[in-house]
Amino acid sequence: MSDGPLSIGVDIGGTKVAAGVVDASGVVLRRARRDTPDRSKSPRIVEDTIVSAVQELLEAESEAVAVGIGAAGFVAADRATVVFAPHLSWRNEPLRAALGHRLDLPIFVDNDANAAAWAEYRFGAGRGEGHLVMVNLGTGIGGGIVLDGRVHRGRFGIAGEFGHMQVVPDGIRCECGNRGCWEQYASGNALVREARALMSAGSPVVSDLFERVGGKPEDLTGPLVTEAARDGDPLACELLGEIGRWLGVGIADLAAALDPGTFVVGGGVSAAGDLLLEPARQAFRRQLTGRGYRPEARIVAAELGNEAGLVGAADLARVGAADLAWAAAGDRADEPDLGPAG
Repeated sequence: MSDGPLSIGVDIGGTKVAAGVVDASGVVLRRARRDTPDRSKSPRIVEDTIVSAVQELLEAESEAVAVGIGAAGFVAADRATVVFAPHLSWRNEPLRAALGHRLDLPIFVDNDANAAAWAEYRFGAGRGEGHLVMVNLGTGIGGGIVLDGRVHRGRFGIAGEFGHMQVVPDGIRCECGNRGCWEQYASGNALVREARALMSAGSPVVSDLFERVGGKPEDLTGPLVTEAARDGDPLACELLGEIGRWLGVGIADLAAALDPGTFVVGGGVSAAGDLLLEPARQAFRRQLTGRGYRPEARIVAAELGNEAGLVGAADLARVGAADLAWAAAGDRADEPDLGPAG
C-alpha cells in the first residue's frame, strides 16, 4: 500500500452500486456491491443502498478519511446536489446533505464521467498529461475534462455532455429531443442500430451476425458486434470503422475547443481497441482544424475499465478532504492569540 490516507469511492450506475476502499495510489483494497434500486423507488431507498455499502467497508477499513460518490447524471457545481439523474429518480436531490446526516465523513458528489476522467488522469492512460479529455462510449456518449490538472465542471457543473453536440444538422432524432447529436453516430446504440437495420432488411452481408443471434435482430448487442469484428467478420469491422470515423470527427471538434494533449476513450465500445480507435485517429487527422500546423493530441484507450468511476470518486474525495483540512488549519492559524481566558 502506498503512503497516504484511504478513501471510499461509490459508483452509482443504472444496475449496480459499486463501492470500494481505495489507497492513495489508486489501488482498490476492498469492494462492496449492491443492486441499484429501481428508478420508481424514492431517493431515500438509493441513499439506504449507498450507506449500506459504505458502512460495510468502514467496518473493515475504519481509517478512511472521505467518501466520493460518482453518479450518472447532472451534478451541480457545488458537488453536493444531483440536479438530474434519469435512472435514480433524483431531481435537485441534496445528496451530500442527506448522506452527511448518516455517515460521519466528508462527502463529495460528482458526475461519474468526471470521476472516471480523473482516475485515468491520475492512475491510467492519462498519467503525466495535465490537459486531458475523456470520451466514454456506452449506450450514449459522456465525458470528463481535466485542464491544468483540475477537473473542469463548468459554471453549472454540467460540462462534458459531449454526446449532445450536434454533428449532423437535422440528423437522427436523439432521446434528448434534438436532432443530429454525436451519440447518434458514435456510440454503442448507433453501432447496434445500424447492424439491426441491415439484419431487418435481410441483407446478405449480415449472415455472420444472424448466426450469432439465432436470426433474432433484437438479441444483437454491441459486444457481439465487437466479437464478430475480432473474428474477422467484414461487416462488423466496417460498422466499427464507421463508428470510429464519427468518433474522430467529434474529437476534432473537441480539440478545436479545448486543445488537450490526450483524448482517452473509455466505455464499453472502447473494448474494440484499434478496430475503433484507428479509424478515429484517421478521421481526427483529416478533420482537425489547422492540421499540419499544430501538434496533434494522442487518442488512446482507457486503462482502468469499469473501476475508473469508483477509483476517481474516491481519489477526488481524498483530495477534497485534504483541501478541507488545509483550509481549517489556515483558519486556525489566522485566529489571534488572545492569551488565557480570565
